[in-house]
Amino acid sequence: MHDADTIDLRQLRCLVAIVDEGTFTDAAIALGVSQAAVSRTLASLERALGVRLLRRTSRAVTPTATGLRVVAQARRVLADVTELVREATSGHERVRIGYAWSALGRHTVAFQRHWTAAHPGTDLLLVRVNSPSAGLAEGACDLAVIRRPLDDRRFDTAIVGLERRLCALAADDPLARRRSVRLADLTVRTLLIDRRTGTATPELWPPDARPAVEETHDVDDWLTAIAAGRFIGVTAESTANQYPRPGIVYRPVRDAEPVAVRLAWWRDDPHPAHQAVRELLTELYRAV
Repeated sequence: MHDADTIDLRQLRCLVAIVDEGTFTDAAIALGVSQAAVSRTLASLERALGVRLLRRTSRAVTPTATGLRVVAQARRVLADVTELVREATSGHERVRIGYAWSALGRHTVAFQRHWTAAHPGTDLLLVRVNSPSAGLAEGACDLAVIRRPLDDRRFDTAIVGLERRLCALAADDPLARRRSVRLADLTVRTLLIDRRTGTATPELWPPDARPAVEETHDVDDWLTAIAAGRFIGVTAESTANQYPRPGIVYRPVRDAEPVAVRLAWWRDDPHPAHQAVRELLTELYRAV
């Protein structure tokens, strides 16, 4: 039985250095240690694994068959550790902003350009993740733009703006000829919603006048089904800005409450840029 806890990164770096440099002497120079230290480190790794990793001759050091496999895996482990360190220390160099269906609607391009001009040292990445936290809980992003309350005490949120609610209709739907619609116009239709991340729920209507509901979990599927005339959708204005689609029209729902756009971040470990992002988003939404 071999204990993985006895293996450390120093041993893996030593093994890779020997293979890359070709001799114990050159590996010692590359690592900045003595040749004896290199020999001891390799021996301790071979003991921990219970296998021979290298063949030593008077002229060269070459991996055994097992050694080749271990070296390949060691390279991956060391690369993963390098990436781990980069992720942990990249807060001032990069900010990833997650979103579920639509980013910032008509403000998306302005936000990206304003950010680049004001913060040239911090790269901005927009990441689409269709989860309730828009990727925040999954570690896919550092901040998240969400359009429904986030019931998770690990996160703080702040409202940065409001967006109108629009109805998405097939272009040949009779309601598409109107400039706007009311909630009551939609009660006899079938509403296509995403309960995990969407902003539309049957609770927008009175209990005795709610439309039938079907579910989806992808914006492209949502658009395709609506364009075919089988369903309608109610969504935030940003969806219309981000997903114009032939065969679909968007009409304001004039008696529906607006959608609050929120920025979310980890409560106990906020990204260094979260305040700057919040201020810029608030400014952009207020300007319109």
